[in-house]
Order: sequence, then C-alpha cells, then structure tokens
Amino acid sequence: MKRTIIGCVVGLVLLGSAAWTQAQKANGSEKAVATLEEQWLQSQKTNNPDLIAPALADKFVSTSSDGKVSSKTEMLATSKSTKYSHAEYGDVKVSVFGDTAIATGFEKLQGTDPSGKPLDVTERWTDTWVKMPTGKWQCVASHQSPVKM
Repeated sequence: MKRTIIGCVVGLVLLGSAAWTQAQKANGSEKAVATLEEQWLQSQKTNNPDLIAPALADKFVSTSSDGKVSSKTEMLATSKSTKYSHAEYGDVKVSVFGDTAIATGFEKLQGTDPSGKPLDVTERWTDTWVKMPTGKWQCVASHQSPVKM
C-alpha cells in the first residue's frame, strides 16, 4: 500500500511539474510573439518594413480589410510605398497552442497609401504565428477587418 501511495504522489508531482513547464514555455512563447508584434508596429512607425520582413514566413499570406490577398513580397512592397504619420496598436493578446500562436489586436493608422491618397483606418487584426523547426517564430498569415464607428 505504501508503494502505491508513494507512486501516486511521485506521479502527481511529475504531472504537476510537466504542467508547470508547459505553462512556462507557453508564457515565454506569448512574450516572444508579443515582442514580434511590437516589432511590426515599430516597422510601421518608422516606415521600415525591413524590420518585420525576417519574421514573415516565405509562404506568408495577408488578407487586407478590403479583401485583397497578398504574398509576403506583395505585402512588403505595399508597406514600402505606404507612409505612416501615426501608427498605434491596442488590446494585443497572444494565445499559444503548441507551436502555433494567435495574436489579436486593433490598429489605428494614418498617413498616405501607395497612391498618395490619405489613409486613416481603424482595424482589428489577427496574426497566425508558427514556431519553425529552427525555433524561430514566424507569421504565416495576417487578416485585417475594418472597425465601423
């Protein structure tokens, strides 16, 4: 009977330890992805899409608030010709599911679009991040939806 009780206690300790370790990993991953989202914001604030380019997967796909679907190359080209005078994010949340993370938030952007027309948008966004075999997090998909005020 003592062996059974000791075995159960050891099993519970190991299970609790494993759960704590997974929680720590998830918390570290949430912080890593949140830092990458902050880097994305900085790329907009400084009009420098090269800051975020390494964090975008080669097969990255973006769906803009007008429904246009763009590749990494197309999205970066559009970003380079968009000039922001104001960029802010809010309500940023990151949830981790193994090697996948979902980040959500809102953005308020002002400036000029690639054609030089005034840009003033408020959007909700969802970014999907994957922890690659190299251990590096990369965004594989981004989606924006307009916020109607």
